[in-house]
Amino acid sequence: MDTWDLLLQVVLLLLACFVAGSLMVMVHQSPLVGFLVAGMIVGGHGSLAVVSAEAAIEGIAELGVAMLLFSLGLEFSWKRVLGLGKLNLLCGVLQILLTMGALTAAGLFLNLGLSASIAVSAMVSLSSTATVLGVLSDRAMMDSPMGRNSIAVLLVQDMAVVPLALLIPLLGDSEASDNIYLRIAGIAAAGVGVILVLYFSLNILAVRVMKMRSIGQNRELMVVLSVIVGLGATWAAHAAKLSPALGAFVAGMFLGNSPFAFQIRADVASLRIVLLTLFFGSVGLIADPVWMFHNLIPVLALSTLILVVKVVVVAVLFRVVRHSSGTSLGTGLCLGSVGEFAFVLGSQALVEGLISEDQYNALVSAAIVSLLLTPTLISLAPGLASWLNGNVYSRMDGTSREQLQTHDWDCLIVGFGPAGRGAADALVHSASRVMVIDLGADGVSSAKAAGFHAMQADATTGEILQHLHPERLKLVVITVPGFHDSMSVLQQIRRMAPDATTVVRSRYRLHQQEFRSAGADVVVGDEEEVGSALCAAIQRIPAIRGT
Repeated sequence: MDTWDLLLQVVLLLLACFVAGSLMVMVHQSPLVGFLVAGMIVGGHGSLAVVSAEAAIEGIAELGVAMLLFSLGLEFSWKRVLGLGKLNLLCGVLQILLTMGALTAAGLFLNLGLSASIAVSAMVSLSSTATVLGVLSDRAMMDSPMGRNSIAVLLVQDMAVVPLALLIPLLGDSEASDNIYLRIAGIAAAGVGVILVLYFSLNILAVRVMKMRSIGQNRELMVVLSVIVGLGATWAAHAAKLSPALGAFVAGMFLGNSPFAFQIRADVASLRIVLLTLFFGSVGLIADPVWMFHNLIPVLALSTLILVVKVVVVAVLFRVVRHSSGTSLGTGLCLGSVGEFAFVLGSQALVEGLISEDQYNALVSAAIVSLLLTPTLISLAPGLASWLNGNVYSRMDGTSREQLQTHDWDCLIVGFGPAGRGAADALVHSASRVMVIDLGADGVSSAKAAGFHAMQADATTGEILQHLHPERLKLVVITVPGFHDSMSVLQQIRRMAPDATTVVRSRYRLHQQEFRSAGADVVVGDEEEVGSALCAAIQRIPAIRGT
């Protein structure tokens, strides 16, 4: 196939992805799912066979994986990681280990063999970062408790891609165990060498080049240099017989902690989207819709098994660290899918001879089914969480019960972030009458320091609100940023305390009418407040005031 034929094939695949992605968006699905479906329709086995250059397109798509890992590394910083909460991060680590353990046991029960079972469990333990974050953003759930929990786990999963990619070749090593240990030592040594080379190359050479005014202020040159760094590091890891994922991620991590991180993220975003589209489309090319149809029942059974295990593991972990039952289950539903890196790890496992062609097709098919279900599961999560929190009591500790039994307040503030603290300023003169409920320990400490009663809890749970004697409340201020959580609290307060005055923060204007319809007496919109603050700030600028 010559260059022009390959170009035509790429254009046809992108066109099919655009059409399928647009249709998915219209029915509130993720466009990435549409890209998968487009690849299944236009190429591969049992399809229209419009695209036949699978090998060449897969080669291009591998660059998309490298740029995806490079961009993930750009987002990595210890400050950001720790800001997600140590318990949430611990849940992310335990989720991978427990999911792999449960699915490895299932694989052994099905006579897959230990190495194959571990490889399969590694494939499906990760969720789809691109799909989950896209759906959470579309549904304004990024700031909800289940959204924050999901982001923390996804970040841990993204970091786990590199060690899992290194694990697969080791599982496929058929040499004696002593040689395997030597190979592990060799991989570790090569990895340290690559990291050191990248560290000095990027932090001493690349960053100094970027600081040159003629280059740092020229976007075209920054884009070219960023691509050179990302793909060059990928090649370096491959040349050292390591996972290319390691080189791409480490290069992104080093640049992500440089002064140019924000500019580089913006510069590579568009290129990443195109290559990621080709990656999902190429995954569709390797899928076999005919095989999937003939083996529909086993595929659905496997999809159900994976989904149930992942949802249960995540829900139990977050329940153990004292999140509410509804929030824990909602987080599990958000993370029940199989991620895009399953296809990368699956290809490695197939090359290493760990799994057969049929097993690979089954796993790819199950992953596609789970991705198709992801938007629906995330859409169901808030409603199911609200119902569960309102009808299934969460266990309260003795301190919380004691606080609620000594009731001497008639005002309630839900959420003590910047908005909650601003609302509390109006009530500081009667602090003894105010109860503050916040999910974070920092918010509770701030409220107590200001003289308010405060407790760390999830206000969406039915038990918390019922023990507050809501019939005595005169004022309820709801300041949490998540729409679904705010609506859950508002609806319960309206049912339990119909005479209380309710003031609700609405982060987006499109939700204001919904809050009013649900019974909010006052709705304060973030967008209007920000606009007013910007206007006042601009008017105070001397140069502007004088015009």
